[in-house]
Amino acid sequence: MTTLVRHVMTEAPRSLSGSMSAAEAAGIMANFDVGVVPILDDAGALAGLVTDRDIVLRVVAAREDPTRVPLERIITRAPVVVTPDTELSDANDLMAEHRVRRLPVVKDASLVGIISLGDVALALASKRSVGETLADVSSSPGTVSTNPGPDVGTPERVLERREAER
Repeated sequence: MTTLVRHVMTEAPRSLSGSMSAAEAAGIMANFDVGVVPILDDAGALAGLVTDRDIVLRVVAAREDPTRVPLERIITRAPVVVTPDTELSDANDLMAEHRVRRLPVVKDASLVGIISLGDVALALASKRSVGETLADVSSSPGTVSTNPGPDVGTPERVLERREAER
């Protein structure tokens, strides 16, 4: 049996309007332990998403007052969406392709849910593919080139100490 997004999505996620503040979105995120809040327009259609990262980078790092920054100013507009009948593996592929951790679930232009990479990880039989998606989403050419990190393997000093202890 094919697993569909509807089987694992979070139904009826908390949402806000674009006129509400970044501080209100942060409060929703903290109260409900979520990292994203869908933003709806006046007609109730999905206008975009605000993530915890959006608030940090577009408000806090810019040294703006979160109580005065309307969400419509910092939302990610036109996010990639899926329907409840999208196959879970296709949702996983979309997350990797677009380097996102969450996808709104829309049916007939209405927000009906949200699916996260964590939801996919719990539902897919192949945890390895989800791990690879997470690695793809979490790294970028910018972070790899500016933060190369240590070489893979055991550092020479550790090997030398092990040898000395023998």
